[in-house]
Amino acid sequence: MYFAVQAEQSFLSDLNGELINAYQVVKNEVEELIQSLRLHVNDEDYYYEVRKRNPSTLNPTERASRFIFLNKTCYNGLYRVNQSGKFNVPFGKYANPSICDEECLRDASAALVTAHVSEADFEGAVSEAGENDFVYLDPPYVPLSETSNFTTYTANGFSADEQNRLASVVRRLSERGCRVLLNNSDTSSVRELYATYNINVTMVARSINSNGNGRGAVRELVITNYDPETFVLL
Repeated sequence: MYFAVQAEQSFLSDLNGELINAYQVVKNEVEELIQSLRLHVNDEDYYYEVRKRNPSTLNPTERASRFIFLNKTCYNGLYRVNQSGKFNVPFGKYANPSICDEECLRDASAALVTAHVSEADFEGAVSEAGENDFVYLDPPYVPLSETSNFTTYTANGFSADEQNRLASVVRRLSERGCRVLLNNSDTSSVRELYATYNINVTMVARSINSNGNGRGAVRELVITNYDPETFVLL
């Protein structure tokens, strides 16, 4: 959880309510969150006990504590829910996971002090963005194969239609004079969607793959509607 906020106003949005609640608690109640996180233990039976708790029955701090604990101790740090919206990732079996990184949490809290944090769809989140605003978009990636469809961050997933809608939003932001940066997987469909923009390839380490031999560095795209060197819009 790292942020670098250097703007008079910043807005952080996501459609994942668990994530947004965690951000809000880190921003407003970080010491209470740290106290709660200290109570968790890296034990498989305990993990499944916490996983089955209904987050809607917890107060915001307990809910954020559950979310962070599961993220730190689940398999490969993967966030995935089933069609009912229930988190279903198995225990990760780490020797000594960092469940409560107090320094990181306090730094994140300080960075979020002036940020507006909200649960919102990407289109709604940028509806007020205008000329000279900077927008960073980090959508669920287009799967590289039929077996790598890790887009279930919410119960409804993120379909090809959503990828097309995202590209339409980027076009509208460009027309308004916003500078936009987004990441996605290196696929022909993504390259086609953003063919008129600046596209760079970066190699990123990935540990999530059903085949252990398939883990390692993969190609991802960094897409901008401006020249990265001059910051001039294309």
